Amino acid sequence: MLRFKLVSLTLIFTLLLVACSGTQADDTETLVLYSGRSESLVGPVIEQFSEATGIQVEVRYGSTSEMAATILEEGENSPADIFFAQDPGGLGAVADAGLLAPLPEDILNKVDGRFASPDGLWVGISGRARVVVYNTETLSPEDLPDTLEGFTDPQWRGRIGLPPTNGSFQTMVTGMRQVWGEEATRAWLEGILANEPVFYEKNTPTVAAVAAGEVEVGFVNHYYLYRFLAEEGEGFAARNYFLPSGGPGSLVMVAGAGRVASGQNEDNATRFLDFMLSTVAQQYFASTTYEYPLIEGVNVQSDLTPLAELNAIDISLGELADLQGTVVILQELGYLP
Repeated sequence: MLRFKLVSLTLIFTLLLVACSGTQADDTETLVLYSGRSESLVGPVIEQFSEATGIQVEVRYGSTSEMAATILEEGENSPADIFFAQDPGGLGAVADAGLLAPLPEDILNKVDGRFASPDGLWVGISGRARVVVYNTETLSPEDLPDTLEGFTDPQWRGRIGLPPTNGSFQTMVTGMRQVWGEEATRAWLEGILANEPVFYEKNTPTVAAVAAGEVEVGFVNHYYLYRFLAEEGEGFAARNYFLPSGGPGSLVMVAGAGRVASGQNEDNATRFLDFMLSTVAQQYFASTTYEYPLIEGVNVQSDLTPLAELNAIDISLGELADLQGTVVILQELGYLP
């Protein structure tokens, strides 16, 4: 009888544990994140957020265009709480479809107004400047044009590398369309194509090719160079050139995030955005991914030109949403299949 009672008590205790654990699982706070930024870049800081808050983050990774297309396809049934995008174009496409919810003012006010959606639907998380990376063994800054237009000169034939499938390159071309107009943008693209550029899949191999002498210049984002310098030292044979012209080649973009309106975890989504704009997370981006922080009081690389000193083009990031129009042009001209 005693043994029966012990077994019965054990069974009851086990059932209580299962019930309690089930309740805890149901009560676990979660966040569904669609990330257009790679896991290698943002995985560690997302993990920091989870550890700091206890919120379990379910992340789906892909390119920004893939994640934007997924949210557009899912529409009002999307389970995503946050869309974390590499560029404003992807965010703009989702915002234009009415699938992003307005953000609280205290989140938007953490950054300069030029780094957030004009409609308050997304906020910048980190800054990325467009640059020309050049081979230091064959070129010096004095050899380089002041403007992107200068690279259509025939003297640059066979010397240019670029990643046409990269979202940031496409965003830069979208900026050209806004500033220069369609006709001038097409003329520039045709001029570059006439110079027989070498196409690379991404920014990283473009920078590597410049340093190796496969090409002499490349159109990329600023921070890729710093990763190579950190790994290979100052002898790495490439450096960045910030175009002084103030044109589309000096575009400062942001990686940003917005709250998907159909998400079920609004409070956790707001906490995520608040964390990403905290000093801790912003220092991560400045020190680990070598991007520009968007809040004050964060240390950056000593040789990185401060954001305030860049002659950045004056354009609203909300005007960079029409990536699809840019893709069509790039396909027509042969940059994309």
